[in-house]
Amino acid sequence: MKFTLLKTDKECKARRGRLETDHGTIETPIFMPVGTAGTVKGVLQRDVKTEVKAEIILGNTYHLYLRPGLDVLEKAGGLHKFMAWDMPILTDSGGFQVFSLAHNRKLNTNGCEFRSHIDGSKHLFTPENVVDIQRKIGADIIMAFDECPPGTADFAYAAKSLDITQQWLERGLKHFDSTDPKYGYSQTFFPIVQGCVYPDLRRKAAEGAAKFYREGYAIGGLSVGEPEEVMYEMIEVVEPILPSDRPRYLMGVGTPANILEAIARGVDMFDCVMPTRNGRNGMLFTREGIINIKNLRWKDDFSPIDPDGTNYVDTTFSKAYLRHLFVANEMLGPQLASIHNLSFYLWLVNEARLKIEEGTFLSWKNMMIKKLTTRL
Repeated sequence: MKFTLLKTDKECKARRGRLETDHGTIETPIFMPVGTAGTVKGVLQRDVKTEVKAEIILGNTYHLYLRPGLDVLEKAGGLHKFMAWDMPILTDSGGFQVFSLAHNRKLNTNGCEFRSHIDGSKHLFTPENVVDIQRKIGADIIMAFDECPPGTADFAYAAKSLDITQQWLERGLKHFDSTDPKYGYSQTFFPIVQGCVYPDLRRKAAEGAAKFYREGYAIGGLSVGEPEEVMYEMIEVVEPILPSDRPRYLMGVGTPANILEAIARGVDMFDCVMPTRNGRNGMLFTREGIINIKNLRWKDDFSPIDPDGTNYVDTTFSKAYLRHLFVANEMLGPQLASIHNLSFYLWLVNEARLKIEEGTFLSWKNMMIKKLTTRL
C-alpha cells in the first residue's frame, strides 16, 4: 500500500491524498460505506460502485468470523470473491463488537473470551488470531485488535485498557510481520490509537503507535458517548504525533458535520453506519439540510428527491413517491434512501477534496456545517 500526500490546506489541517492498493486507488479524504456482514445493507454491490461511487468498503471481523465463517470465506477465495466486490476492503478488528455485543466476556492480557450473540457458542480473540482471521477474510487493510472503552470510562479503567491495547498491538504487529498475505495480493496493518477522553492517554497511545511507523493509523474509541467537542479535542491531541505522510482513519464517525470537522483536523478516512441506518428510518442528508421523508409535508411534493444529487435515485424518483414507499412499508423505500445517503456522503468528501485543492476548504466547511444541521 502506498499513500501520497498531495496537498495540505494553508488555513487548517485538511489534507488531500491518494491511497494505492492492489484492489484500486482511493482518493482521500474518503468515506467507506459499512458492509458489516459482506453487504452494504440493502444496496447492491453494483449500486455501491456506480451510484454511490464508493472507492472502498468496510467489513466486520466479528460478524464475518461468526457468519458465514472462515471456512466458507476461504473456500470462496476471500471476501472480495464471495461478495463479488473487486475494490478495496478494510476490516475492523472486531474489538468494538466483542465488547459491545458479545455476552459473558472475559478479558485479560492474552485476549478476550466471549460468547456469540447468535448462538451463545464460546470463542477467543487474541491479537494474533485476529490478524489470521482478517488475512483469511481477505482484507486489504487489517486493523489491530484493541479494547474500545466507553466514552464515560474513568481514568483508571481507561489507563488499564490502554495498557492492554498497547500490549496487544505489539503482539499483533509481530504476528502480522511474520505471516504472509493470502489470495495473491498485499495486505497492510493499521494500529489503533485509544485512550478514551484523556489527553495524556491519547498522547501515550499515539506515541506508542507512531513508533512502529506503519502504513496508516486509526483513531478509535471516539463517538462512543462523549461530547462532540471532546472528540474534536482528542483528534487535535493525536494529529501532530501521528506521521504526516501516513493516512489517519477515524473509526465509526459520524454525521456529515463530524466528518467535515475531522477533515479540518487532519483526518483522511471515515466509516459510519449512519447513512444506511438513518436512511432505513427515513432520514435523508442533503446539502441544504436534513429531511424526514415520512413527514406529511412531502406527501404531494413531486420534485426530485435531490435535484442536485449525483445518482439515478435522486433525480428519477420524487419525494412524494419515496414517502409513499415508507408509509406503505415497501422495502424499496429504505433501499432508495440508503443509496441517497451514501451517495451524499461520497459527494461530501469528494467536494472536500476539491475545496482543499482550490484552497477554499475552511470557508466552505463553515458554510456547509450551518446547512447540514438544518432540519427541513
